[in-house]
Amino acid sequence: MGVLSSIKDKIFGKAPEPAKPAAVTPTYAPAGATSAAIAEAAGKAALAAQAAKAAAAVDVEAVLEAAVKAKGIKLNWRVSIVDLMRALDLDSSLAARKELAAELKYTGTDPDGSAEKNMWLHKELMKTLAANGGKIPKELLS
Repeated sequence: MGVLSSIKDKIFGKAPEPAKPAAVTPTYAPAGATSAAIAEAAGKAALAAQAAKAAAAVDVEAVLEAAVKAKGIKLNWRVSIVDLMRALDLDSSLAARKELAAELKYTGTDPDGSAEKNMWLHKELMKTLAANGGKIPKELLS
């Protein structure tokens, strides 16, 4: 399990173990169904899935504020990737941040542990959390 997965698990909750696949029963379109009717049904299913995902958005700010409060120390998770990781009780060492950078596909040339790289990690993590259903304050996405 990578650093990014650990962060997601701490914020969104651990994903349940996948169930063993059940026997698959093939489904067929009703006789006489047109391709347009099939496409419309598929579109409605996709919209329903998007609506369910949006309804289940996790307030990342609230989760992190609660984590900081529980730690009882001052942590500035809004700007510091190190403090964000510490708030979640995760390893914030240079090695862990290097791993996170690799997972987020960092391509910059900044030296390891540089302020610029750490700022990029924080911003990219916020974007990734938002893309995975996290509700992120707008000022942290820009």
